[in-house]
Amino acid sequence: MPAPKGFRPPAAGKGRVKGTPNKNTVAIKDMVVQALDAAGGADYLLAQAHQNPNAFLSLVAKLMPTQVAGEGGGPVLIITGVDRGDEKDV
Repeated sequence: MPAPKGFRPPAAGKGRVKGTPNKNTVAIKDMVVQALDAAGGADYLLAQAHQNPNAFLSLVAKLMPTQVAGEGGGPVLIITGVDRGDEKDV
């Protein structure tokens, strides 16, 4: 049960501004980037793609967007055939 109005600290409930990353998260991401640079950067990731494809693809999956939109924010157009140009529409 929340404290009655007037008995709460003046800054209660304000918290962090929405979208502001946690300081620990930022620090850990910086360490990972530094370690990747020290290991060889893109060349290291390419080697891992060949040596450990499961781990590499797991990393790729985590970096991909969770939602995909088509042109102009519309639905995604999926083409299931190839237009060879020599066939007439029936």
